[in-house]
Amino acid sequence: MTGDISSLPSLPPAVALLKAGVSPSDVVKLLQPAAGLLATGETVTAEVVTAKQVDQAFQLLLRLNLASGSQTLVQATAQQQLPVGASLLVSQPTPASLAITVQQSLSNAVASLLSIDTKQVPVGTLLQGTVQSSQALPQAAGQPALFRNIITLINTVLAGTTLTVDSPKPLTVGSQLNAQVQGPQSLSFVQLSTRLDQMAVAQQLSTQQSRQGSLDGLFKVLQNVQQNPSLPPALQASITTLLADLPDIGQLSDPKMLAQALSGSGVFLEANLLGGQNVASTPDLKANLLRLIAQILPQLPDNTDYDTAAVANTMARVMPSIIRNALGTLGLVSARAHPSSFPLPSRYLGSENADDLETVLKLAAAAISRLQSHQLSGLEQTRTTADGGVLTTWQLEIPMRNLQDIVPLQVKVQREETPDKDEAAEKPDNPIKPAKEKLWRVELAFDLEPLGPLQVQAQLAHGSLSSQLWAERPESAELIANELGYLRERLVASGINVSELACHRGTPPQGQRTALEQRWIDETA
Repeated sequence: MTGDISSLPSLPPAVALLKAGVSPSDVVKLLQPAAGLLATGETVTAEVVTAKQVDQAFQLLLRLNLASGSQTLVQATAQQQLPVGASLLVSQPTPASLAITVQQSLSNAVASLLSIDTKQVPVGTLLQGTVQSSQALPQAAGQPALFRNIITLINTVLAGTTLTVDSPKPLTVGSQLNAQVQGPQSLSFVQLSTRLDQMAVAQQLSTQQSRQGSLDGLFKVLQNVQQNPSLPPALQASITTLLADLPDIGQLSDPKMLAQALSGSGVFLEANLLGGQNVASTPDLKANLLRLIAQILPQLPDNTDYDTAAVANTMARVMPSIIRNALGTLGLVSARAHPSSFPLPSRYLGSENADDLETVLKLAAAAISRLQSHQLSGLEQTRTTADGGVLTTWQLEIPMRNLQDIVPLQVKVQREETPDKDEAAEKPDNPIKPAKEKLWRVELAFDLEPLGPLQVQAQLAHGSLSSQLWAERPESAELIANELGYLRERLVASGINVSELACHRGTPPQGQRTALEQRWIDETA
């Protein structure tokens, strides 16, 4: 269903009342007489707390700020829609009515948006709002029905403002709805069954990020705990399996081993579970962490702070459902979400020096939260772009062995499929459909001695590769810059067309950016 933002010019308050046939003294009437509520000639401020439509009138709950400093709530009816939160000036001419200063009562209603500034809210943005009123407009003979709706927006920079929207069907008063911005005066309503609940994903992401901890802290403790001969055999086996499944840095130079490491990073665990696959048959980092937790819980003393049953049930129930619920948000157009920070910063919980089982449990739970933070970050950035392209993001973290050290490698991969622009491809008599162009972007972040912290961004577009590298240590930046010529030769020898290679000192610029749509090299220039 689509809706048109009302294009009627805003009317002065007095004119609006006369058009509606409402006398200024009859704007608001009390549902129950309240003699002596206000003194004769007294005027106080008030705020609209709730407003709902009943037949052709509106029921209001008003909060009055009395002269004594106290507040009181009164119920009233009005012939005119008053937005929730509107500020009023109120007097009481009779025990059964309130007189509202016309200019004040209708200021917010007149300011109800009649168009959307697409510079503030670009085309494709998903607006969320609450329906305050819905009324049928006079219908001319032979013309379709039209309903005028007042909607209070609850997201974007327009949160708190009202929007006047005309729609072919009435909207349920009090319901929440989502609508995609099509233009300055056009919206397309999104069905509730498939609506994008980006706020829920962001809330889950915030929760997981507050609980997460760095992976290397856990593995340092596990290497110490593994030497304890008193560990139960099952727990010992879980730790051994977890450490043995970590790839070394040399293996990741092999394409097959790299693909296996990406597949076993834990980012696909829930999808595999939902697909009915046997996740026990292939190495998976998150599955190994869950098995470790399952082995630790029975070994904790009875007076521990952890509720074994609660933790086990939460792990079994919540983990797959987070991703299952979030999967329903994909494929819809939304406002460009502010990208989650990449890479995730190191976060140590201050207990890495201990090697007891409670510490291992705490660090393992924090490691799972870190993996889920990557997963939810990928979901948050997966969307359909305003021009019809599909942007898919995978974000993950792979612990890799480097001699005796375990170095976490953070990875973000983005793929954008652009819509077909060849009109011939849309003709039914053309049997050959050109493949959609795919643009790829890969970001890496790791701290590898003796080079120190490094970040890499690479982009493959139109068969050409461009890459930027950042090293925080000046000597590392100089060393890498001197080796870029050799890297270019290796890439060209592999059949890759290289357009740009560069190394910088420091870290990549942070802040809002449009991934993949911001090119380092304009191939058409």
